[in-house]
This record gives sequence, C-alpha cells and structure tokens, in this order.
Amino acid sequence: MVIYQGKAVFEGVAIGKLSVYKKSEQIVKREKITDVEAEIDRYTKARELSIKQLQDLYEKAVKEVGESGAEIFEAHQMMVDDGDYIDSVENIIRTQEVNAEYAVAETGDNFQKMFLDMEDEYFRGRAADIKDITERIISALSGAGDAGISSDEPVIVVADDLAPSETVQMDKDKILSFVTVHGSANSHTSILAKTMNIPAIIGCEIPLDDEMDGKMAVVDGFEGKVYVEPDEDVLEEKKKLLDKELEKKALLEQLKGKENVTLDGQHINIYANIGNTKDLALVLKNDAGGIGLFRSEFIYLGSDDYPTEEEQFAIYKQVAESMAGKKVIIRTLDIGADKQADYFNLPKEENPAMGMRAIRICLTQPEIFKTQLRAILRASAFGKISIMFPMIISVDEVKKIKTIVNEVKQELDSEGLKYDKDIELGIMIETPAAVMMAEELAEEVDFFSVGTNDLTQYTLAIDRQNQTLDDFYDSHHPGLMKMLKMIVDGAHKGGAWAGICGELGSDLTLTKEFLAMGYDELSVSPGRVLPLRKVVLETNVAEYKASKE
Repeated sequence: MVIYQGKAVFEGVAIGKLSVYKKSEQIVKREKITDVEAEIDRYTKARELSIKQLQDLYEKAVKEVGESGAEIFEAHQMMVDDGDYIDSVENIIRTQEVNAEYAVAETGDNFQKMFLDMEDEYFRGRAADIKDITERIISALSGAGDAGISSDEPVIVVADDLAPSETVQMDKDKILSFVTVHGSANSHTSILAKTMNIPAIIGCEIPLDDEMDGKMAVVDGFEGKVYVEPDEDVLEEKKKLLDKELEKKALLEQLKGKENVTLDGQHINIYANIGNTKDLALVLKNDAGGIGLFRSEFIYLGSDDYPTEEEQFAIYKQVAESMAGKKVIIRTLDIGADKQADYFNLPKEENPAMGMRAIRICLTQPEIFKTQLRAILRASAFGKISIMFPMIISVDEVKKIKTIVNEVKQELDSEGLKYDKDIELGIMIETPAAVMMAEELAEEVDFFSVGTNDLTQYTLAIDRQNQTLDDFYDSHHPGLMKMLKMIVDGAHKGGAWAGICGELGSDLTLTKEFLAMGYDELSVSPGRVLPLRKVVLETNVAEYKASKE
C-alpha cells in the first residue's frame, strides 16, 4: 500500500480502479505555405468548429451542473472569438507565411505569457483558459477528436490537471473521483467537481505512469489522501465510511418537507443561491424555502449587449412563477471586479475589486438601473419578489436608490402596469463601512443579506483570488465573527431582518454560531440545503449559548 497526500476540494469517499488520463500530445510543426487565404480559411473553419464544440459542452454542462457551473464554456467561446486573438493568428499566417497550427500555437504562447505576467491573480488564472482554447483550435485543425475515458466501469481519474472542458466531456457515470497533480481549489474544474458531487483531490504527487493505470485505490476526500492498493484493514475502514456517506444522503432525503426549527423552537429560513433559471430544478429538488440570492448579473454576462426590459422581465417572471409564492430575492446587477461584460466599457482599473462595480455602476448609469428595476417590479406581480442592492457603503446611497425605485414605480403606475407596491427592499452587507452603519442602514430597508466572501476580503485586506495568500486567509477570523454579530444586532435594532448568502452560510461548523447570533435566514447552494437543515434540527440554541459562557 502506498499513500499519497493532496488537498481535498470536495468531501467524499471513492473506491475503485485508477485510470491515468493523459492528454493527447499535439506536436505542432512550423510549415511554409503558399496560399495564405486558404490557410486563413482553414483557421476560420477550425475556429467555428471550436465554438460549436464549446456550445455543445455548455449545453451538456447546464444539464449536469447548472447554469453557473457552465459559464466557463461561454467564456471560452468568447475567447475563441476574441478579436485580438484572431488578429494575432491571421497576422502570423500572413506575415510569416506559416501553417495555421503554428500561428495558433504561437498566439496561445504569447497570450498565456501576457496573462501570467499580470500581477492580478484572477487574470493570471486565465492563462489556463488560453491554453485550453488554443489546444482545442489546434485539435480542430488537425482533425483530432475529444479525449475521454476508455474504461467500461466507473474509475478514479488521475491526471496532471484537467481543463473544464475535459471534466464535462467525461461520462459522469464512469467517474468515481478525480485526483490531479496540479490545479487550484478556486479553479473552474474544482468548482465543477463540487457541483457534480465528485470527491476530488488536487496537488497530489501521484505518478502518472502506465504501472499506476488499473490499480485498486481509495480516495478519501475528507483527509485529502489517495490509498493505492490499500491493505484489507484500510479497505474495510473506507468501505464503512463510504456506507455511512450513502446512508447520510438517504437520511437527508427524509428531511424534505420539514420545518427549519431548532430543538428549542428557534426558526430560521433556509434559502438557495442560483445564477439562472436553469438552476430552479435544483432548488425545488433540494426543498429550499425560497431563493435568497438570484445573481442577475449572469443575465448580463451571458449577453452580447444590454439585456432589454422584456428579456429580463421574462426571466424574473419565470423564476417568480416557478417558486409559487416562495420568496425570491433578486440582486441587482453586480458587474465589475472579476465579472466583466465588454459592452459596459468599464475603465481598466488597478484594483477592480474596489473600483467601479455593482451599485456604483447603477447610480452612475441610471438608465441601465431603471431598465432592470422596471423588469423586476413588473415580475413582482407574478410571485413574491424582493430586491437586493449590492456593495452598499452609506445611507445616502440607499436614499438615492429608493428615489430611483419610486420614480420607476410612478412610471409603472402611469402606464397602468401591475407590481407589488409593498415589495421588500434590502441591501448586501459586504463592506466594513456598512457593518459600522448597520443600525442606520436598517432603518432605511427591510432586510440585510451578508456577502461574506467580499466582507472577508475587505476586512482582512486579502484578495480572495490570490492563492499565494491562502495561509493568511482566515474565514473564521475573530474580527469577522464580531462583525457578523454587529450586523444582525444592528439589523434588528433598526427594524430589518438579516440573512447570510455568502460562502460562510454553508459552513456547517458555523451554523450553531449563526443561530446563536440570531440570524433569520441562511442562503446556500441548493445541494447544501438539506445538510444545513439537519444541523438546525439537531441544535439546541440555548444549550449552545450556555456552553460558551
């Protein structure tokens, strides 16, 4: 038995044979050509084929992992069709009179280096995406097909790294787990693995040779370990752990339909976060009490131009109707920082996380804001919709927002259009400034929802996209916990209810703490609704508080 240690990115246990995944080597040779236009035509057709392949992958991913997990394939389509990338390839073909494969490979190398040289960790991470699309175009030029798993039985996939396209192309029924030598916890592949509920380990120095292929192994996603050819004791122990996991899933199914009430009678709402209408099935399947965060920015990110009022109205109406009277909290567009849409023509910023984003765009471009507000308000006639505004730092901002909302309401009244005249208005608490002004802000709105991802990075002064700072990043920092208590206290004093929709909401080690703090709602990814409900049902808040004294 040999044990390999890595970093777990999704919990779970898998037992089966290893399948070493090796990318097909693409050797690109520089060749002189005589017909430049014919070569450019070859490249154009390969580019079009690549876009079609990525669209097919997008549609497959939507079915398997939902809209938000499939976004990467839309991003890759835009990269393949990027004007600068295309110009570079065609320029190399024309000026050097070389084959398209070489021009694409050269362009890919140049663009990768450009991204890797950037200081921003998010953009550095896009170098892997450039590599992926470059290899896809070269494959299309050479007529090579997509790689897959050759095994007839479910296996543990072992690889150097896996591009998102490779992960989605694999037959999900044949994957027990995946283990990679490289990769990061924030990579698109890791996110897809979590969404697909596949135990996964990264950063594992496991050999990728033919001798490893076909060996029996155990992946322990709790410990981050891979046991190759485990002895009988280990195998028996892990089989018991796997059985317990399967039993837990079966028991969680029995929690559907139950109220979210603690042993001592404290009630809390458990809602789900979604990115688009295609995630609705997961919300209903996992029995969420409502939608605590509808990320409307994905409507903008998936469009080539500003989505119209009618386009948005149709989407919001579908969500409201599908939830059949359950609460749907729609966050107004949160464009900016790591979520960019070219047609917004936002300026390049040295620190986009603290730049022109979210509500700041809405208040400086009110025509965009009003279009979205009109669509949301009109949809509110078809269900129980609330509106939430991101990145708030002051009472003045909230007053300006309410003025614009009232202007839109007056417009709808004059046009005789129906809407919920008492629609709830809430704000995201994501900045230390908002924390300190919690009570005053609560007097202006109906509810708070804490975006713990941004609040943590702004509080700790640590870029959450920067992997080199992982050892310094502490999502349980005592200062942050004190802030979370200040937020809910300020909300209640000011007459508002408070929830959490960031990643910490699904951290089950903090659920009792949030109950003790007095939070009214937690909104998590659909797959975390039932595990969270289980903790709530098993908690006695009074006893927990007493144990801390």
